[in-house]
Amino acid sequence: MSRFLELAAAAVLTAAFAGGALAQSQTSTPAGGGSTTTAPAPAASKVVPEDLAPGQAAPGGIQGQNIFDVKPEVKPDASSEKGYMEQNNAQRNAVQPGNNAPMWRDVQRGAEGYSSLPKSQAPEAGNLIQAPVQYPGTRFVSAGEAWRQVRNAWIIPYGGSLLLIVLVALAIFYFAKGPMGHADGRSGPGRIERFTPFERAAHWANAIAFVVLAISGIVMAFGKFFLLPVIGQTLFGYFTYLLKNLHNFVGPLFVVSLVIIVLTFIKDNLPQKGDVSWMLRLGGVLGKKEAPSHRFNAGEKGMFWVGNLLLGAIVVGSGLYLDKLLPSMEYLRGDMQVAHMVHAVAAVLMMAMLFLHIYMGTVGMRGAYRAMREGYVDDAWAKEHHAYWYEDIKAGRIPAQRSKPLTIADDTGKSVRPA
Repeated sequence: MSRFLELAAAAVLTAAFAGGALAQSQTSTPAGGGSTTTAPAPAASKVVPEDLAPGQAAPGGIQGQNIFDVKPEVKPDASSEKGYMEQNNAQRNAVQPGNNAPMWRDVQRGAEGYSSLPKSQAPEAGNLIQAPVQYPGTRFVSAGEAWRQVRNAWIIPYGGSLLLIVLVALAIFYFAKGPMGHADGRSGPGRIERFTPFERAAHWANAIAFVVLAISGIVMAFGKFFLLPVIGQTLFGYFTYLLKNLHNFVGPLFVVSLVIIVLTFIKDNLPQKGDVSWMLRLGGVLGKKEAPSHRFNAGEKGMFWVGNLLLGAIVVGSGLYLDKLLPSMEYLRGDMQVAHMVHAVAAVLMMAMLFLHIYMGTVGMRGAYRAMREGYVDDAWAKEHHAYWYEDIKAGRIPAQRSKPLTIADDTGKSVRPA
């Protein structure tokens, strides 16, 4: 058996060697005879992309590319589409995700959005920015910005200038001419009651309220120009906050006292004989002596009708609205801004007129302040400043004493009038 296996292995090896020799002879011998030496194949030349002809494909493998030869595909911008500016927010997000410009454009135009608060409690809760308006002297901008422009570009500079001009003019007039009149109202004979205790109480209540409102209003409007640099931001902030609250609480007192003033003095401020003549002579400025008048001259009547009644009514009405004291009213931002502008303009004009009234009632006319403080003047003062009124008193048409005189008991128990 082993002998058989040895013979089989020898036969296989012989056949293998014979097949290899036959294959070698076929590949190395050319068809026409000759050398059997095999020549080496020529080396392939290296091809780079720069050597390729236009349109010729590059060979396989990793290849480089010139970035300047890249021609990216340019798609048209969404803003070039028709109706782009009329798109709503949903349409804009479809072509430009994340672009909320339509929503904010609507907000800037004053569009009203959703709010869970009821209209009765917050009528403007869904409105973030007010709709554009244009007040006199402003651009077409949002209502809040238009109000700011009116306040900062018109009311503050021109209102402040008017008040300064009036104060400077009064100072110049005082130093140029001094106090008007000769009688001081108490040193001469006679005793005439010019103002009753009730009239004086009403006047001083209104005057004190006005002074508080005027000072607080001036500081709030103009204080940053003349007071802030002096006392600093912190103290100015606390002081202005205090004055703002005083302004709000004293306002109703001014309203009540002003109504009493109007009802008390209206009958003596009706037009009468001599008013036109008094105006033409500016009282006594254009003459050597004061023009005759009744209990109140034409200047005082003008102060009553224009300063107290007309401007006072505007200031009171707008002030009550700003304080939200008027019932059954909707207090909207736009209405509050208009009310503030009206209030500020009327208040500045009223202060300018009352500066003149305060001047004439204190240092501008001798005896005028004492008449309002004590209530009485003498015959000389009445005849010099209110000749028609003095004549009516002497003729008995007007009583010289209109209120019950105050009396006290002396050492003997007899009632006497205080000096």
